[in-house]
Amino acid sequence: MNSPQLARGRVSSSSSSSSFSFDSQNIDPGGLEASLLHIINDHHHASLKLRDQAERAKKDAIRNAARVSDLLVDAVNGGVQESFINEKRIELEIRALAVTIARFMKQTDQWLTATHA
Repeated sequence: MNSPQLARGRVSSSSSSSSFSFDSQNIDPGGLEASLLHIINDHHHASLKLRDQAERAKKDAIRNAARVSDLLVDAVNGGVQESFINEKRIELEIRALAVTIARFMKQTDQWLTATHA
């Protein structure tokens, strides 16, 4: 009588991507064990592919979020810069008006002095 040979598998967890190794020397190629090994191998490759796709999607999402953030900062900074320029113009106009007011006050005082004399 033939006794079935079982496949012995090992999972190596030392690397970042899981790797499987099987002792499949005594496995019948058309048997149940070979089919199970094929299913496990397919699952492993599919999960690696899915992990890579998820990682790429994550990197794309981070890159897109950074781009949106930069655009928002640029939009806000543009408004702030315009406000700053307007503030400087207003300050210059205030100084010019203060000089004009001081000159008119001095001239008004001179007229009052001249009319009361």
